[in-house]
Amino acid sequence: MENTILNKQQIEQKIVRIAHEIVENTFSHNRIFIAGISGNGMILAEKIATIVKTVADQQVELVTITLDKEAPLSHPVKLSCPSDDLTHSVVILVDDVINSGRTMQYALMKILETPVDFIKTVTLVDRTHRRYPIRADFVGITLTTTLKDRVEVTFENEARAYLV
Repeated sequence: MENTILNKQQIEQKIVRIAHEIVENTFSHNRIFIAGISGNGMILAEKIATIVKTVADQQVELVTITLDKEAPLSHPVKLSCPSDDLTHSVVILVDDVINSGRTMQYALMKILETPVDFIKTVTLVDRTHRRYPIRADFVGITLTTTLKDRVEVTFENEARAYLV
Protein backbone atom coordinates (compact mmCIF):
# COMPACT_ATOMS: atom_id res chain seq x y z
CA MET A 1 0.00 0.00 0.00
CA GLU A 2 1.33 3.43 -0.99
CA ASN A 3 0.99 6.46 1.26
CA THR A 4 1.51 9.86 -0.39
CA ILE A 5 3.90 12.09 1.53
CA LEU A 6 4.05 14.99 -0.93
CA ASN A 7 1.77 15.70 -3.87
CA LYS A 8 2.75 17.59 -7.03
CA GLN A 9 1.90 21.04 -5.64
CA GLN A 10 3.76 20.38 -2.38
CA ILE A 11 6.83 19.14 -4.27
CA GLU A 12 6.82 22.28 -6.42
CA GLN A 13 6.54 24.47 -3.31
CA LYS A 14 9.44 22.65 -1.63
CA ILE A 15 11.61 23.01 -4.74
CA VAL A 16 10.91 26.77 -4.97
CA ARG A 17 11.75 27.21 -1.26
CA ILE A 18 14.96 25.18 -1.57
CA ALA A 19 16.05 27.18 -4.64
CA HIS A 20 15.52 30.44 -2.79
CA GLU A 21 17.46 29.14 0.23
CA ILE A 22 20.34 28.23 -2.09
CA VAL A 23 20.36 31.75 -3.54
CA GLU A 24 20.31 33.25 -0.03
CA ASN A 25 23.29 31.10 0.99
CA THR A 26 25.38 31.56 -2.17
CA PHE A 27 24.52 35.11 -3.30
CA SER A 28 28.12 36.30 -2.90
CA HIS A 29 29.37 33.76 -5.46
CA ASN A 30 29.15 34.56 -9.16
CA ARG A 31 29.10 30.92 -10.24
CA ILE A 32 27.66 27.81 -8.61
CA PHE A 33 27.59 24.18 -9.62
CA ILE A 34 24.43 22.22 -8.97
CA ALA A 35 25.41 18.56 -9.03
CA GLY A 36 22.61 16.03 -9.24
CA ILE A 37 23.03 12.33 -8.59
CA SER A 38 21.92 10.51 -11.74
CA GLY A 39 18.24 9.69 -11.90
CA ASN A 40 15.84 11.61 -9.68
CA GLY A 41 18.67 13.56 -8.08
CA MET A 42 19.50 15.06 -11.46
CA ILE A 43 15.85 15.79 -12.24
CA LEU A 44 15.58 17.64 -8.92
CA ALA A 45 18.86 19.47 -9.62
CA GLU A 46 17.54 20.64 -13.00
CA LYS A 47 14.33 21.95 -11.44
CA ILE A 48 16.27 23.82 -8.76
CA ALA A 49 18.72 25.25 -11.32
CA THR A 50 15.87 26.56 -13.46
CA ILE A 51 14.49 28.52 -10.51
CA VAL A 52 17.88 29.78 -9.33
CA LYS A 53 18.57 31.10 -12.85
CA THR A 54 15.33 33.10 -12.80
CA VAL A 55 15.80 34.70 -9.37
CA ALA A 56 19.57 35.29 -9.25
CA ASP A 57 22.28 36.75 -11.45
CA GLN A 58 24.58 33.81 -10.77
CA GLN A 59 26.00 31.59 -13.44
CA VAL A 60 24.57 28.13 -12.76
CA GLU A 61 26.32 25.03 -14.08
CA LEU A 62 24.61 21.64 -13.95
CA VAL A 63 26.72 18.57 -13.27
CA THR A 64 25.57 14.96 -13.36
CA ILE A 65 27.15 12.52 -10.91
CA THR A 66 26.91 8.94 -12.07
CA LEU A 67 27.47 6.06 -9.66
CA ASP A 68 26.18 2.58 -8.93
CA LYS A 69 23.80 3.21 -6.02
CA GLU A 70 23.68 -0.45 -4.98
CA ALA A 71 27.44 -1.09 -5.14
CA PRO A 72 29.24 2.27 -5.30
CA LEU A 73 32.71 0.73 -5.15
CA SER A 74 32.11 -1.61 -8.09
CA HIS A 75 32.34 1.18 -10.69
CA PRO A 76 34.05 4.56 -10.65
CA VAL A 77 31.99 7.61 -9.72
CA LYS A 78 31.87 9.97 -12.71
CA LEU A 79 31.19 13.67 -13.13
CA SER A 80 29.76 15.08 -16.36
CA CYS A 81 32.39 17.86 -16.30
CA PRO A 82 36.14 17.78 -15.76
CA SER A 83 36.92 17.71 -12.03
CA ASP A 84 39.17 20.75 -12.45
CA ASP A 85 36.11 22.86 -13.35
CA LEU A 86 35.02 22.56 -9.71
CA THR A 87 38.27 23.98 -8.30
CA HIS A 88 37.56 26.77 -5.80
CA SER A 89 33.85 26.67 -6.58
CA VAL A 90 30.57 26.31 -4.74
CA VAL A 91 28.91 22.92 -5.23
CA ILE A 92 25.32 22.10 -4.35
CA LEU A 93 24.97 18.30 -4.17
CA VAL A 94 21.42 17.10 -4.86
CA ASP A 95 19.55 13.80 -4.42
CA ASP A 96 15.83 13.13 -4.12
CA VAL A 97 15.87 10.98 -0.95
CA ILE A 98 18.53 10.47 1.71
CA ASN A 99 18.11 7.12 3.39
CA SER A 100 21.36 5.83 4.85
CA GLY A 101 23.48 8.59 3.31
CA ARG A 102 25.61 6.11 1.34
CA THR A 103 24.88 7.41 -2.17
CA MET A 104 25.47 11.01 -1.19
CA GLN A 105 28.64 10.07 0.71
CA TYR A 106 30.22 8.45 -2.36
CA ALA A 107 29.20 11.38 -4.56
CA LEU A 108 30.69 13.74 -1.99
CA MET A 109 33.95 11.79 -1.95
CA LYS A 110 34.26 12.28 -5.72
CA ILE A 111 33.66 16.03 -5.44
CA LEU A 112 36.21 16.30 -2.62
CA GLU A 113 38.95 15.01 -4.93
CA THR A 114 39.04 18.64 -6.08
CA PRO A 115 39.63 21.60 -3.74
CA VAL A 116 36.21 23.30 -3.69
CA ASP A 117 35.32 26.37 -1.61
CA PHE A 118 32.28 24.77 -0.04
CA ILE A 119 29.61 22.13 -0.57
CA LYS A 120 25.97 22.21 0.49
CA THR A 121 23.63 19.23 0.27
CA VAL A 122 20.00 19.15 -0.86
CA THR A 123 17.30 16.51 -0.60
CA LEU A 124 13.58 16.52 -1.15
CA VAL A 125 12.98 13.82 1.50
CA ASP A 126 15.31 13.20 4.45
CA ARG A 127 14.57 9.89 6.15
CA THR A 128 17.09 10.32 8.98
CA HIS A 129 18.25 6.67 8.94
CA ARG A 130 21.95 7.46 8.83
CA ARG A 131 24.71 4.93 8.51
CA TYR A 132 27.00 7.53 6.94
CA PRO A 133 27.83 10.99 8.32
CA ILE A 134 25.72 13.01 5.89
CA ARG A 135 23.54 15.94 6.84
CA ALA A 136 21.28 17.73 4.40
CA ASP A 137 21.62 21.51 4.42
CA PHE A 138 18.41 22.11 2.47
CA VAL A 139 15.49 19.71 2.99
CA GLY A 140 12.00 19.56 1.54
CA ILE A 141 10.62 17.35 4.30
CA THR A 142 12.13 15.31 7.12
CA LEU A 143 10.36 12.03 7.63
CA THR A 144 10.64 9.48 10.40
CA THR A 145 9.92 5.99 9.15
CA THR A 146 10.72 2.43 10.07
CA LEU A 147 13.75 0.80 8.47
CA LYS A 148 11.51 -1.49 6.39
CA ASP A 149 9.67 1.46 4.82
CA ARG A 150 10.90 2.82 1.51
CA VAL A 151 10.35 6.32 0.13
CA GLU A 152 9.96 6.76 -3.62
CA VAL A 153 9.79 9.99 -5.60
CA THR A 154 8.44 10.30 -9.11
CA PHE A 155 8.63 13.44 -11.20
CA GLU A 156 6.81 11.94 -14.19
CA ASN A 157 3.14 12.62 -14.94
CA GLU A 158 1.65 13.38 -11.53
CA ALA A 159 4.77 14.11 -9.44
CA ARG A 160 4.66 12.83 -5.88
CA ALA A 161 6.68 11.38 -3.03
CA TYR A 162 5.23 8.32 -1.39
CA LEU A 163 5.94 5.71 1.23
CA VAL A 164 6.02 2.07 0.11
